[in-house]
Amino acid sequence: MKEPHSAQSPRKAAGERRPATPRRPAPLTFEPQEALADPEHFFGLESLEDPRALLARATDLALAFRAATDRAVEYQAMAAAQLADPRRFDRLTPEAVAERADWSVDYAHRMIRFGRELLRREDTLTER
Repeated sequence: MKEPHSAQSPRKAAGERRPATPRRPAPLTFEPQEALADPEHFFGLESLEDPRALLARATDLALAFRAATDRAVEYQAMAAAQLADPRRFDRLTPEAVAERADWSVDYAHRMIRFGRELLRREDTLTER
């Protein structure tokens, strides 16, 4: 069960403003460095001339990125739950988790709950 999330950032959804921090996208390890220097290059899609091949390759990439996003969000949630674990002497409040992840406090609460659920499921699977 995935935690629902909107297309808007959680901070914008809550109406909070924060100074814009320039963020660079994470480097994609399977993109050659010389390709990163070319702003028009995107996984070789620009060089495909056959629209069928372009649609198939672009669809494959979109599905892969969606799956990677879902998995990354799950790891975010598990990390948030671990950081907010009341058993930790150095635990963080949901407000502190929100600040670190650039989330709204409400979204941090939801992610912490989602992460706890994921961790419980993981514990159940490893006990078998």
